[in-house]
Amino acid sequence: MSRFIADTSVWSLFLRRSSSLSSKHQNFLKEGILNGEVQMLGIIRQECLSGIKEPAQWRKLKGILQGFPDLPASSEDHIVASDYFNTCRRNGVQGGAADFLICAQAARSKLPILTLDKDFKHYSEVLPVTLLSI
Repeated sequence: MSRFIADTSVWSLFLRRSSSLSSKHQNFLKEGILNGEVQMLGIIRQECLSGIKEPAQWRKLKGILQGFPDLPASSEDHIVASDYFNTCRRNGVQGGAADFLICAQAARSKLPILTLDKDFKHYSEVLPVTLLSI
């Protein structure tokens, strides 16, 4: 395996949802963590921590995620993300600013994205991003 970006959807499943069944994405992320292959992005950290109602739970998740240093987003990443937004829109693909920043950082760093979010499949048909298929 090599380095990859785990999208918010995968982190959410891994960190927040209690389930007696373990998914292949959870297992893949766990292996990636153990092997030091998971690259965190600041926008993914922000999305993971947003919407946590209980301060104690927010602090706990913040502490867990602090172990993963960010790949910093550059000004150019934000410019590329806006171009990706416009490119997708011209091609009938809708998406949010956070997703396009993830795509821009993934494309710049040549890292594949592990996601459960079906929107990324649509982005990958228009943008130069690679999705991990497990």
